[in-house]
Amino acid sequence: MGWSTKLKLPNPGLDERILSHAQLEKLEVEEAGERPKWDNKAQYMLTCVGFCVGLGNVWRFPYLCQSHGGGAFMIPFLILLVLEGIPLLHLEFAIGQRLRKGSMDVWRTINPYMLGVGLASMCVSLLVSLYYNTIIAWVLWYFFNSFQEPLPWSQCPVNANRTGFEWECERSSPVDYFWYRKTLNITTEIDQTGGLQWWMVLCLISAWAVLYVCCIRGIETTGKAVYVTSTLPYVVLTIFLIRGLTLKGSVNGLIFLFTPDLNELANPATWLDAGAQVFYSFSLAFGGLISFSSYNSVHNNCEQDAVIISIINAFTSIFAATVIYTIIGFRATERFDDCLGGNILTLLNTFDLPEGNITESNYDLALESLNATNPDIITGLNLRTCNLNTFLTEGVEGTGLAFIVFTEAITKMPLAPLWSVLFFVMLFCLGLSSMFGNIEGVLVPLQDLKVFPKSWTKEAISGVTCLLCCCIGLIFVQGSGNYWLALFDSFAGSIPLLITGFCEMVGVVYVYGMDRFNEDLVFMIGHKPNIFWQATWRVISPLIMLVIFLFYFVTTISKELFYIAWDPESVKFPTLEQKPYPAWIYVIIFILAGIPSLAVPGAAIFRALRKRCCKI
Repeated sequence: MGWSTKLKLPNPGLDERILSHAQLEKLEVEEAGERPKWDNKAQYMLTCVGFCVGLGNVWRFPYLCQSHGGGAFMIPFLILLVLEGIPLLHLEFAIGQRLRKGSMDVWRTINPYMLGVGLASMCVSLLVSLYYNTIIAWVLWYFFNSFQEPLPWSQCPVNANRTGFEWECERSSPVDYFWYRKTLNITTEIDQTGGLQWWMVLCLISAWAVLYVCCIRGIETTGKAVYVTSTLPYVVLTIFLIRGLTLKGSVNGLIFLFTPDLNELANPATWLDAGAQVFYSFSLAFGGLISFSSYNSVHNNCEQDAVIISIINAFTSIFAATVIYTIIGFRATERFDDCLGGNILTLLNTFDLPEGNITESNYDLALESLNATNPDIITGLNLRTCNLNTFLTEGVEGTGLAFIVFTEAITKMPLAPLWSVLFFVMLFCLGLSSMFGNIEGVLVPLQDLKVFPKSWTKEAISGVTCLLCCCIGLIFVQGSGNYWLALFDSFAGSIPLLITGFCEMVGVVYVYGMDRFNEDLVFMIGHKPNIFWQATWRVISPLIMLVIFLFYFVTTISKELFYIAWDPESVKFPTLEQKPYPAWIYVIIFILAGIPSLAVPGAAIFRALRKRCCKI
């Protein structure tokens, strides 16, 4: 009797609920059962990679590197990837493959009281799908606008009187104006809806239509689409890297990215963000990965799959950050040159100096000597402070990185429309392949719960789900849509994922039973999991998730919540303004983060009460 057996919680009737190894072997030979299968191993691996590698790798990871001391962030990220990401990934793959069911039925089979874990996964997948597809709609809008020379965000439009440029654009910049006014037509506050923006409504309908066509028959159709959507981003990233390295200043960006500020390792927020990023970048606890692995052969080597996908994922995050930073370095150098050029021109004009007298190389010396002889004049000129590092550290998170920083850099490149088309095709593929997994995490549980009549075809079920999601998604294409999207992004995929991940691990180790799970793995892959898997599953990973959850919960509850607003009437404009959320938003936050989290204990309490009532 090992200590693991002593720690197993009572779980009556488990043997009746699951197929024995002999029955699994029989199924394997007969290929019986209604579950579809993957055509080949490559299709399965590409689908998992496409689901795991998403928009977060391109814009969330580089931003976190930037705000947590460059290369220093990669250290906790890789440590937690090994201690938290890989074990949970292997666990999801193994339990899906062993029980051959979707994310809802897997937990109901392990113990009927664990149905809430599947419900929580489904809620998170649904909420994330709603806003994720809106980002794809924005990508489509930019993609459609990329087929013109010059690009519409490269210059300010003329005002209505044709006497000058639009004042909002003049005071900010063409890329900001195109994003906030032409794309979002944003309101100044979250309370003001601003009405639906018809061009974004069309893009949103297009995004859901494309997704529907791809997932019309579940993995039978998405399995074909991933050959393009999962591989194309790597091709585009490589092209961008080659292009990026030829641009002036790209090396400055890379030096900034890979120079670690080791003091950041003492900051708990760095570890907290790294832990959360591992969850996002693996798409853990969404339920999609459990579904995907359940279509595998029962003797598929899921341990090897988990390790390979983890390596690909970590490589993609670092590779994408490298590409992004060559572009950020180029943009920062351009801004630095503009700043310095403006100062040089001012000095030449003020002191009537011949052209070429002051250059970038001798600027500091020239300024010093002029300041020594004419200090009053120099002070009166209000010269700008030009510092390359300041331009490099201007952190832009998420959508701002793609739709503002990158689009601005693209306008400075020769053949700008070509690079713009490539960039938005890449974002479209990254987003779409992640949506396949998100929608799988919604459709399969809905079928498990028998929400739809049995006579309905797969096409009808997918169609109704996509249509309903598209209708709810209209909240993101109003004038205040961007504020709503930021709210969903902050809360829908945070605390519920950590709780679900923790429950999944505890459920398999202590409810299903570690000894039984070890036997299953011997049957499936031919050997017992080694000491690394045993230690992480039993103690290390659940502990890490618990600590991250508690830290996250305490920091979120203790700080006042703000949203970032674009307000042309503000004194600080074009700097974005921090505004406190109205009181009613806290109800929405509870719906987004609280309801999926409470589904776990809620479903168990509901079942216990129903059982008790029925007995009486």
